[in-house]
Amino acid sequence: MTSAPAPEPRAAKPALIFDDPLDQQSSDDTDRGWGERPGSEGDSAADLKRFLDEKPPHHL
Repeated sequence: MTSAPAPEPRAAKPALIFDDPLDQQSSDDTDRGWGERPGSEGDSAADLKRFLDEKPPHHL
């Protein structure tokens, strides 16, 4: 008689969380990242590049 192979362990299912999602702070609730470019602190060349990149086409 042969015995049946042992079943493989199942992966744990993710637990359901019933917390209020509006109680948690999202990335939009902070001032970080609103229109700022990283690394362009006080650089006039970077300011000119940003101005030229963001200029509307009717201002050419």
